[in-house]
Amino acid sequence: MGMIKKYIFLIFFFTGIVVISFLFIPSFFLPQKVTLYGGKLMGYWTGFCLNFFLSTKIKIKGEENIILNQKFFISSSHQSMFETFYLQTIFNSPIFILKKELLSIPLFGWYLKKIGSISIKRNKISKDNLDFYENISHTVSINNRPIIIFPQGTRVLPNERPPFKKGVAKIYERLQISCQPIAINSGYVWPKAGINQSNKLITISILKPIPANLPRDEFLKILENNIYSELDLLN
Repeated sequence: MGMIKKYIFLIFFFTGIVVISFLFIPSFFLPQKVTLYGGKLMGYWTGFCLNFFLSTKIKIKGEENIILNQKFFISSSHQSMFETFYLQTIFNSPIFILKKELLSIPLFGWYLKKIGSISIKRNKISKDNLDFYENISHTVSINNRPIIIFPQGTRVLPNERPPFKKGVAKIYERLQISCQPIAINSGYVWPKAGINQSNKLITISILKPIPANLPRDEFLKILENNIYSELDLLN
C-alpha cells in the first residue's frame, strides 16, 4: 500500500507542477512578479498533494522569529524537494542559489532564470564562479527578496549530520546581514531515496536569527549547532 500511495502522490504532484509550468509560460514576457506567483502556486500545490495523498500535516514553528523590515538571508536544512517548493509560501519568493546544470533543464530552467536564481558550477574554477559572491551581494542590494542557501550542499537523510559547507559563512561575511536559520524534518515523509511515508508531520522550525558581523567561524559553528540541535528535537 505504501508503494501505491507513493506513486499516486508523485504522479499527481509532478503532473501539477508541469501543468502550472505550462500555464505560466506567458509570464516569461510579463513582469517577474507574475512568474514568482507561479512559484508560490507550486508551493501550495506541494502542500496540498502531501496532505491529500499522504495525509501529511505541515506545522510551522517559530513564526515569531521571522525577520521583518530588514534584509536577511535564509539558511535551511535540506532533506527533500519539499523545502525548495514550500518555503516560497512562507517567505517573500526566496532567491535560490543552485548548481548551474539546473538552468539547462527545458522550461524549468527558464523559470529559474526568470526568477533571478544565482547559479554556480560545482568544483570548477570559472569566471562565473569567481564573480559568485559579487553577484550575490549585487542581487541582495537591489532586492527585497531573501537569498536562500542549503548549507549541507545537497539533500541528506534525516539522521545524517554532515558538516556545513564553508561557503555559507563566506556569504554571511560578505553580505553583512542577519541569517534566518530553518530546520525541516521533511526527509521522514519525502526522503531523497526510498518510499514516501504517510500520516506523518513535517515541521518547519524557524529559529532565532543570527545577527550580522560575527566572526565567520563563530557564525558557522552557531548555525550548524542550532539547526542540528533543532533537528534532533524534531526527530
